[in-house]
Amino acid sequence: MGSRAEQGNNARQSAARLDAEGVGNVALTWVDNAGITRVKTIPPRRLADAVARGVGMSPVFDVFTSDDAITASDHLGGPDGDLRLIPDLDRLTTLAAQPGWAWAPVDRYDLLGQPHPACQRLFARRMAERATAAGLDLRMGFETEWVVTRAPQGPADAAPLDYPCTGPAYGMARVVQLSDYLRDVTEALTVQGVEVLQLHPEYAPGQFEVSTAPADPVRAADDVVLVRETIRAVSARHGLRATFAPSVVAGEVGNGCHLHLSLHREGTSLHRADGAEWSLAPDAVAFLAGILDALPALLAIGCPSPASYLRLLPSHWAGVYQCWGVENREAALRLVVGAPDDPDGGHAEVKTFDAAANPYLAVGTVIAAGLHGIDTAAHLPAPQIGDPGVLGVRERARRGIVRLPATLTEAADRFEKSAPLREALGEVLHGAVLAVRRAEEAHYADCEPEEIVTATRWRW
Repeated sequence: MGSRAEQGNNARQSAARLDAEGVGNVALTWVDNAGITRVKTIPPRRLADAVARGVGMSPVFDVFTSDDAITASDHLGGPDGDLRLIPDLDRLTTLAAQPGWAWAPVDRYDLLGQPHPACQRLFARRMAERATAAGLDLRMGFETEWVVTRAPQGPADAAPLDYPCTGPAYGMARVVQLSDYLRDVTEALTVQGVEVLQLHPEYAPGQFEVSTAPADPVRAADDVVLVRETIRAVSARHGLRATFAPSVVAGEVGNGCHLHLSLHREGTSLHRADGAEWSLAPDAVAFLAGILDALPALLAIGCPSPASYLRLLPSHWAGVYQCWGVENREAALRLVVGAPDDPDGGHAEVKTFDAAANPYLAVGTVIAAGLHGIDTAAHLPAPQIGDPGVLGVRERARRGIVRLPATLTEAADRFEKSAPLREALGEVLHGAVLAVRRAEEAHYADCEPEEIVTATRWRW
């Protein structure tokens, strides 16, 4: 990070640049354990002070739920204490769709300057450093799905959804109807330094997806936060409203946020091992097997809301069975082969996750699971061919294919018992995540699907 003097000088230079660009406010964001992006803002002239001494915030945000209720864990909760938000100037970005604004993610420290044990971004960095220490170069990226509607004239929760595009799923008609809007999304992301790989209409009404370039794990998590808030801002400027909620209409296809990852060692792709089964080097096999083994517990991270489980339906390309497959979009873990002539091609996709997930927790726990797979020499079972949902119960049992948790309660139970994830997260962060999950499941325990969707549709 450089010396304190270097950081201060960089902050003053950044503030001068922002002032020259007409920026009047900097949004400092972190993502809580319910997946909500929280914020404090400062004028650019306070950047140097924020880097040196931080911006104050309460530790209680680690036990906020998605509906802004406050629960408690063994370590966190209540009105006492303070933390310092330290902006990462390397990610300081002038926002293209919010004139006069810039953005930076923060790391969180206590008043003595020690890392806050529940800081999700620092956790992601620790796990990335573990992977590096194991000789692995990890690249990650997210697919972000969202549904766009016209902004309601009355109360948002009561207004019927008014889709601005009515074309067929994956159809060019939707692109034509919203061409100015989609162009502005792409341009804003590009100006902000986020490389767009592709953007296309998705299956559900008003639904789109954008894929961005892979990066190191922490940057990938930063990028997905920036992508969501940019889409939200562009939507508002077009008189539209975007939702990233897992379930937008009960019974219909919801929004996923699939995590893609690739493994390299000393510049060589571990997905391109000549002569190896599935072209995977042994460490890649073990890493992916570790993820597959941990998926029931990982769902409490990647699918953190009761609304998430309304999306996880068999035969909906959501990956609800604990299996993997080569280019199988019904498998929870999909091996993407990539172009034959691309030496860096090939990666894996975790299909179960959605945008209610904290992306820093998502990348960090997936890394932890994968490294545990390497440590235990985990093996992949035979890949699944075809949709496991159409197999009979006995045939799935014969193949060792089981249903992933179908409720948040089941996932939280598995998460609570996962020793590798507890060790990786530490008692404070693990306890805070679990407390939020238990509070979410209790709050919605007696709700019908339509009630859950209505309550959560605009939270993400």
